[in-house]
Formats: sequence, C-alpha cells, structure tokens
Amino acid sequence: MKPEQDLLGRIKRVSIRGFRSLASVENLELPQLAVLIGANGSGKSNLIRFFEMLSYSLKARNLQQFVLDKGGGDDQLFMGARKTPRMEAELTLETDQGRNEYRMALTHVAPDSLAFAEEAFRFSRHDRQGSGEWVDLPMPAQESGLPEAAADDSQPARRTARTVLYLLRNCATFQFHDTSSKASLNMRWDESEAARLRSDGGNLAPVLLHLSREHPKRYRLITRQIQRVLPVFEDFELAPAGGKVLLRWRGKNSDKTFGPHLTSDGSLRLFCLFTLLNLPGDMLPDVLMIDEPELGLHPHAIALTADMIKSLAVHRQVFIATQSPLMVDAFEVENILVASLDNGATRLTPMSRDDYRAWLDDDYLPSDLWLKEPVG
Repeated sequence: MKPEQDLLGRIKRVSIRGFRSLASVENLELPQLAVLIGANGSGKSNLIRFFEMLSYSLKARNLQQFVLDKGGGDDQLFMGARKTPRMEAELTLETDQGRNEYRMALTHVAPDSLAFAEEAFRFSRHDRQGSGEWVDLPMPAQESGLPEAAADDSQPARRTARTVLYLLRNCATFQFHDTSSKASLNMRWDESEAARLRSDGGNLAPVLLHLSREHPKRYRLITRQIQRVLPVFEDFELAPAGGKVLLRWRGKNSDKTFGPHLTSDGSLRLFCLFTLLNLPGDMLPDVLMIDEPELGLHPHAIALTADMIKSLAVHRQVFIATQSPLMVDAFEVENILVASLDNGATRLTPMSRDDYRAWLDDDYLPSDLWLKEPVG
C-alpha cells in the first residue's frame, strides 16, 4: 500500500440510483465541505448511510451485516424490492495522479438481502484525454471483490484497485447519538483500541489515553476546547487497570471524578466531537461524514464546532447533515446541499449564491432561506 500522504484524495462526484430515498441522484458534485440540510424525512442522512454501507462492504467485507443491522435488503431499496429490485452507484475519486472511478450494483436476493450484481473500476490520468478502460470484477458475489483485486499481483490494474479501495475504506461515518447506559461509551476498553475513533465514539477513552501519551499538545488542545464550552471541566482521568481504560473526567471544584453515567448526554457528545475534530492527521480518515453534530450542544458549542469543521476541511473532505440553523449559518452558501422530497424521492440540490443573491443582499442568512421555504 502506498503511503497515506500519496493517496490522500476526495470524492468529486457521485451518482446513486435506488438506495433508500435516493431514487435518482445523478452526477452530484461534492465540495470539499458539504452541509446537508432539509426537513425531517427528506433523506439528507441517506447520502451518509450510503457511504456507511460502502464502508461495511470494503473495510470488513461485511455487506451482509450492514443489511441485517439496517432492517434487511428490502429496506435499503427505493420503495422496496418490488419497485426497485436493484440499486446502482458510480463514484469519481480524485487524487493528485488522476481520476479513479468505481461503479457497483446490488440486487435483492432471497430471503431478504443484497448481493453484488456488478462491480468495476478504472483510472484516467489528468494529463491525458479520454478515460481508461473499465475493469469488471467476477459476478455475482455476496461481498465486494475489490479487496481481492487489490491484492492480486497478476491483476494489471492492481494499483488502481488499491487506490480505489484505500479511498473508499477511508470514508468514515460518525454519529454520536447513543449515550444510553448500554452505549459503548460506558464500557471499559482495551487501551490498545486507539488507532481510530470508532463511528459511535465508543472507544473515546483509549483514544484520549493514546493522545495524552503520544500527542500531548493535541491532547491539551482538546481539553482546552472542552473547557471553553464546559467551564467546570478540568481534565480526563484515564488510568488503565489491567490493560483496560474507562472514560472518566475531573471537575475544577473538587477531586471527585465522573464516569459516563454521571455525565450529561450533551457533554459526552461534546467529548467525542471535539476529540474527532482535533485528531492528528495519522488518526483521521480522508473523508469524514458526521450526522447531526449539533445534537445536544449549547449554541456556543455549535459555533465552535463549526469553526473546527471549517479548519479540518482544509485538509480533509467533510460532510455533515444538520437540522441546526446556527450550524447552517456558520457556513457559506456554496457549502450547502438542500434535500427535498419529490414523490418520495430525495433531490439533493446545491445552493447557489447567484440564485439567492437578492435575498442575501437583503441580509438574509442561509437558515432564513431554508426556514422561510424559498429552498428545500
């Protein structure tokens, strides 16, 4: 595998047909920083769920587990398998070397699952006209064949397969919603579970412990950012016992330490979110997708979170789905994708400054345009 810095890339364009409410999303251009907004049920989070499905398929080769966890194959198809027995997607992934393209199709199979019906990839150099030849993988298949193609020394396009696999594996989704008593945040974790923050933030304690040892300046930055929103916070207490570590923190006014069960939901989400947005580069995916990062946060924390997201987006591609007007107003109109429903199908439309210049010139904010319904 090539070094990470050589493969750092972004998703430039995506087409999705038949995944959940994404009946026909064609050639959607994705910016470096995308803010997805829309009414409840408009399907804005389904773009994130699509990339979560890809992650399951390529990281652990576990499409079947994703389908099982998410309610079965019928639930993943637009209006169900009777109306949409097959879903398709094409992605364009850009690196400094050129354009990598990946296409796939999933079909509904008995009793209620999905299987690969098509999978192919190709590479085209920036400095040459035309496109490369598609390499088709053997079909049908229960799981993706891309990992085998990337590992096959006899495969002429092995390098392209490796690049596509690397970039799609490095699209990570994050949702810090579950702070219940049974959430993984409440578990003791092996202190070695610190390479990457998990999608639900469950292994936050070993990640923070690793940062305090290996990246102390980064760790102190995270604690200072938390203190800006949670003034009573002093520091984390992360003493391992028997190789396991539990998330605990200490307040400024006493020596008592607090575990997750004594910490508010909003504070736990704050810990996860601020840690994610301040991780060192070697612990970050190439593309981050965060669902409702504002959930449970104080308005000051929302503004601070937006600033961190903008800073991170200089080096990483970031997508967020949000319901917060405060979060929306922290970004430029050019960053916003509006989700709306048309006969049950989600449309994803980029906001254009030119289209709404008259409103913006009258000092309307992006959230005003959204909530007053000229868009969305």
